[in-house]
This record gives sequence, C-alpha cells and structure tokens, in this order.
Amino acid sequence: MPPALSAIFAALMPTSLWAPWRMEYLVGHKSSECFLCTVPNDAASFREDLVVVAQEHAFVCLNRYPFTTSHLLVAPRRHVAQPSDLDEVEYVALMKLLREATVRLKRAVGCEGMNVGFNIGKAAGAGVADHLHGHVVPRWNGDNNFMPIIADVRVMPEYLDEAWQRLHHAFVDVPGERAADARPRS
Repeated sequence: MPPALSAIFAALMPTSLWAPWRMEYLVGHKSSECFLCTVPNDAASFREDLVVVAQEHAFVCLNRYPFTTSHLLVAPRRHVAQPSDLDEVEYVALMKLLREATVRLKRAVGCEGMNVGFNIGKAAGAGVADHLHGHVVPRWNGDNNFMPIIADVRVMPEYLDEAWQRLHHAFVDVPGERAADARPRS
C-alpha cells in the first residue's frame, strides 16, 4: 500500500478495535469432552449447538469462531484423528456430506467460491487435532476488505443464529436429523 494511503488509513482508524466475543474462545472454559463428539447427539440442542444436519456417520455444523459468515464444519460422528482411521462406510458418508455441504452452502449464501479442506494435526493448524473435521468456507469476490488487511480484523455481516437459520433451510431435504424449529427467535 502506498505510504500516503497508509497514513490516511492510520488517521481514520480507531486506536482500538474491540472483538470481545473472541475472549470466550481464548480463555473460556475448555471442556474435557470433545465438542465434535457431543454436539450432534441431542436434536433438542442442535440450534444452540449450530448443527444443521446430523446423519448416522457424519454431521454439519457452523463454526462458532468462523473466518467468515456461514463457515461450516463437516465431521464424522466417531472420534478419529485421521481419514485413514475411518472405515469405508464412514469415509464415504463424510465425503458425501462434505459434497452436499458445498452445494447447499452455495445455494444458501450465493458465494462465488469456497475454501474446502482438512487441517490434520496441530502442525497443520487443526484447532481440534484429535477429531477429524473439514472446513467449508464461503468466499466472494472482494470479500477481503480493508479491515483484515489493515487491522487484522474480520467483519461478520450476520449473527451465527441468522446463518444457522439460512443453512438449516438449505439442508432441509438432506437425509438426517435436524432441529425441529428454525423460526427466528423473538
């Protein structure tokens, strides 16, 4: 960025940008249980747990600490760290649901592209290294605005519950368990 433009941005930017919701992630209570093992088990709490669909061998939920709006996680129900730890039925179910997640996400949010991938192991960036999960991150041309470039800040254009509602509807015809009620909360 040209020095003159950097000076203008520096003059316009506040000295502090607040993202207090991040503190929960950084220092919040860390359960001894794997959240990827517990969230798909109770359909009554799917909305609270951000689960959009749960099948016998795999499920899809929103990332509670997303890179962008509607960032999905696709995970096997069984607690395994590596794709090679899955049996053939589990692997096929996970990959089919990952494929469905890309189709449903594009339809629900109108993204122009996606980042899809697995971070396997801590060294590869996995936040939960011992439970395999894939990320499906929607992207739009021009979505990397000046905030992350200048201030390493992400601007989320919608609340997680609003994203959950949109995605809940997008997965309504995918076989599996889901929350019964997707109406807006009052």
